Amino acid sequence: MSTDTEKAQRSGLHQAERLRLLSSTERDLIRLANEPGFRRWLEQIKSIGGCAHPIYLAGRTTTRDAITGEVLRHYDTSEEPGGRMPLRCRNRRETRCEPCSRLHSGDTFHLVRSGLLGGKGVSERVQLHPRLFVTLTAPSFGAVHRASGPEGAVCRPRRDGGSCEHGRPLSCGLTHADTDPAIGQPLCPDCYDYVGHALWHASAGSLWNRFCHTLRRHLATAAGITQTRLREHLTLSFAKVAEYQKRGAVHFHAVVRLDGPDGPSSPPPIWATSDMLAGAVRSAATAVEVHTPYSPATGERVIRWGEQLDVHPIRSEAFGGSTAVTDNAVAAYVSKYVSKSVGESGGLDYRITTYDGIELAPVTPHFRALMSVCWRLGGLPELSDLNLRAWTHTLGFRGHVLTKSRQYSTTYGELRAARVEHRQDSDSTLDIETAVTDSAWRYVGSGHSQAEFEIAAGIAEDLAALREIRREIRQERRSGH
Repeated sequence: MSTDTEKAQRSGLHQAERLRLLSSTERDLIRLANEPGFRRWLEQIKSIGGCAHPIYLAGRTTTRDAITGEVLRHYDTSEEPGGRMPLRCRNRRETRCEPCSRLHSGDTFHLVRSGLLGGKGVSERVQLHPRLFVTLTAPSFGAVHRASGPEGAVCRPRRDGGSCEHGRPLSCGLTHADTDPAIGQPLCPDCYDYVGHALWHASAGSLWNRFCHTLRRHLATAAGITQTRLREHLTLSFAKVAEYQKRGAVHFHAVVRLDGPDGPSSPPPIWATSDMLAGAVRSAATAVEVHTPYSPATGERVIRWGEQLDVHPIRSEAFGGSTAVTDNAVAAYVSKYVSKSVGESGGLDYRITTYDGIELAPVTPHFRALMSVCWRLGGLPELSDLNLRAWTHTLGFRGHVLTKSRQYSTTYGELRAARVEHRQDSDSTLDIETAVTDSAWRYVGSGHSQAEFEIAAGIAEDLAALREIRREIRQERRSGH
């Protein structure tokens, strides 16, 4: 008959064997669930929306009455799990952190919308100002496969002389679904102008800046005044977002608005109409160009916009706008793309530091060829100012995903500050004018363990589902159901 000691030993062996068979994530889940501060940790992660890569800080904050010395509020992370406090990573890219990218998209929606409808410190008068939704594209660098669209059109119908100088056909008789990986890939990689593509991306920011200057000059010409006097009559405001196409080329979606000389609070002159602004946008887009630095390897390239240019007036829903290009539709469209990156088109969302990194990158041959060209051109001294190697992972494009003029609307900082103020505890003791705060914080780490990541992802999904349920309830209440 077995003794109690022998039974315990066998039980311990069985338990060790079970633990050995568990995956590393499952073992981490068991460890995490048995931590004494697990419930508090769950509350912390829920408070930051299930952030996928939180930043951890350690420290304290003490608020006192400066006259009496009384402690009004004290917080110290020594009482928190692990002695630290998590904060959102605030990454805008959906591929890196979906919860934070959703928050950033929401801020972008209000930033763009306030420049169209007013609010957030912007006058509601802007609803009456000339406003356009403009799309500026990159030129063609070579024929690529195209999506067939809802009508099921052939990718590229046969044309005379049906092959290029490399013997590859210039036509494609297939119908490509939107998810077909062939979309955006060149028909002939040897014919594709990879150098021109990389240099266009590196110069796109300069091209946009030159476009804005040229647009002001064309507005002055249309008004019959000098450019130096244009500021006395109106100001040009804008907000733009960059979007990657399947071929890996960036194009810009922009909201362009005309205000009076004092900005959004003042009306533009009567002669500054939407039609006048649209004509100036078209003429400026056609005329503007920038030149790349000269290199014996590439020559001097002239950088221009592509032939495809879309200009649409924005209708206000408050005044019965019935077209798709309305205030809210434009704001939603721009905010959707601010969370995207080249990774959405099959590229990378992390930097390349060596050429071997390009060879090992999980991308299409088209993107790998473009990245290789960026790396090679980035090594030329005469092109060093373009920083192509630093931006190889973005295919040479080094601009911000969203930019705006100063007077267009509010800022991200102001929106975040308003959110923090809204969430602060309304403790009356902190309303004392003599209250002073002393803080000391330090960075102690970032990211999740395997189990923490899985739990945070589940929290983020639950919060997203809850938001969707609340949205549906609000819609039902508005419709009267």
